[in-house]
Amino acid sequence: MTQKFHFISGLPRSGSTLLAAILRQNPRFHAGMSSPVGALFSSILANVSAGSEFAAVVSTEQRRNLLRGVFNNFYQDIDDKDVIFDTNRLWCSKMPALMELFPQAKVIACVRNVAWIMDSMERKFRENPFENTRIFNDDIERNTVYSRVDTLGQRNRLVGFAWSALKEAFYSEQAGSLLVVDYDLLSSAPEKVLPLVYQFLGEPYFEHDFNNVEYDAPDFDAALGVAGLHRVRPKIAFEPRTTLLPPDLFSNYSDMSFWLNQEGSRANVITVTPVKI
Repeated sequence: MTQKFHFISGLPRSGSTLLAAILRQNPRFHAGMSSPVGALFSSILANVSAGSEFAAVVSTEQRRNLLRGVFNNFYQDIDDKDVIFDTNRLWCSKMPALMELFPQAKVIACVRNVAWIMDSMERKFRENPFENTRIFNDDIERNTVYSRVDTLGQRNRLVGFAWSALKEAFYSEQAGSLLVVDYDLLSSAPEKVLPLVYQFLGEPYFEHDFNNVEYDAPDFDAALGVAGLHRVRPKIAFEPRTTLLPPDLFSNYSDMSFWLNQEGSRANVITVTPVKI
């Protein structure tokens, strides 16, 4: 299989679906919302490594082959694309494995001020008032905006896990293969961001139509009980708004953008601050 693999990861509600919707306009690229490859990857690794009854009979090389095979087998029918982008927030926590399996691969992590991520998640929750979304496990977690936001922020939950995984990748030995893309800049100036993304990937630039970008996954979102979670509007535009979070809650999560300080990291960053790329 001669296809190149790259990865889209980072924080939820931060433009990963938007970026995939843009990239898929390129006829050489395949990209989409989160795939099951990350879950399959973790499940296989758990069943053939320490702690499993099969660990003693599976060599390290066999583990590599099995994990590489997940990607090759899942995407084998997409044989008309040269470049595959697999999307999963898990990938930032798997950088050592990814870089060993795919030494030339790049990971693009979409980011956003965490307070605005929480605002966006809360907004989606309120847009679906007759659904007990699967994002929360029970009434204790979903009963007020405070419990909902604090639940999302826990280290093993939707936002907290993604933030922790990104921070691990940002300061890792593999950080040179990581590109952090700020959502506000991507949505307000995609014509400036995309050439930098292509430069990072080492791919020839493709002229994208930023007024005709569409993506939707209504069945997937309906199963989560959060309609419109992965819907991308045709015209890319940044829309400033007032937060619906209480001021104290917004403040608690507004100062977590560690990627704005690149000291101690070899990661590449596209933000409104000077970039290193």
